[in-house]
Amino acid sequence: MRIAIIGAGLGGVAAATGLHLTGHDVTLYERAPELRETGTGIVVMPNGLAALDTLGLGAPLREHAAPTAQGGLRDRAGRPLLVTDAAKAQERYGPTIVVDRAVLHRTLRERLPADRIRTGVAVGGLAEEPGRVLVDGADAADAVVVADGIGSRLRARLFPGHPGTERTGRLDLRGTLGRIPGVDDLLTAILLDRHSGAMFGLFPMGSGGLYWFTDTPMPATVPEPEQALEQVAELMAGWHPAVPAVLRATAVADVHVDPITRLAKPLATYTTGRICLLGDAAHGMTPDLGQGASQAFEDAAALVRHLAGATPAEAAERLGRYDAERRPRANRLMAASSRQSRLTTRTGPAAWLRDTLLRATPPSLAARQLAAIWLA
Repeated sequence: MRIAIIGAGLGGVAAATGLHLTGHDVTLYERAPELRETGTGIVVMPNGLAALDTLGLGAPLREHAAPTAQGGLRDRAGRPLLVTDAAKAQERYGPTIVVDRAVLHRTLRERLPADRIRTGVAVGGLAEEPGRVLVDGADAADAVVVADGIGSRLRARLFPGHPGTERTGRLDLRGTLGRIPGVDDLLTAILLDRHSGAMFGLFPMGSGGLYWFTDTPMPATVPEPEQALEQVAELMAGWHPAVPAVLRATAVADVHVDPITRLAKPLATYTTGRICLLGDAAHGMTPDLGQGASQAFEDAAALVRHLAGATPAEAAERLGRYDAERRPRANRLMAASSRQSRLTTRTGPAAWLRDTLLRATPPSLAARQLAAIWLA
């Protein structure tokens, strides 16, 4: 089939490459003048890596990624709250990897021919006609995959009754830097502060690198990276010594700032006729379960599987199968991620109760809860 993919983020590129490798005539449209992935590091969970494996794209990533060996939640001083036997869970279900976004993006698109990519094209409209979809009134496709991100303009046009996105009142900072001393005992840990509701996570990345993120209350206006880094460093000055050390050692140029945004409510369907949504355009969620990219990769793998061997006449029916498989799981994880956000950002007595319950949770139960998220 002739398949148009709108948006060359991680999910769009994975889908385009997978569909190309299974014999479809793919055109990938990207509004930016060149293909590039902005941001810092990214965590790909076992289910996301397994999805990439089915596309034949997982193996090369292990060369660039640092597998996590353990995990857990801690208080701001670094004392354990919830110890997870992540190493045993990953031994059973597969590794979690942490990789630079640019490396991941480049790896996913390496097997997609350059003549299948059209950059500098901001697709403004899709028109479904009998037997085809017109992209901006000109290019004809048998099916269209909309993967233009959480702020998708095309989603708003395809589903005008949907309320779109909403901010959660939280601010996300992400940064990368080279390995520094004094951080080893905090690697793969997430620190919570019951006084401010702030969060700090630290992971090893690639060969000798570090990836960190924060989740803090949203200020009145979205700060620039330099100001945001200063504000977070001040907020976390009294945390475990590794936290302010990591923040001080990070260059402003390597910091990415985002207000945390999610879909205001789940979509009732990811498809309409010969058009489907993929990734954040379909199920943009908070980052609390680390499932954003992994769910996009699950989308891509399911889409490739359901369109395998399909003819143009079967396009709408095959996309309906994709929707029936992916929407229930992705929408459940959207809700679970929002619940996790409410749990980890609590303050005062509610946070004290949370911490008490977390300390009483057996590691085996925590590992089973992780596995429930990872299992597709």
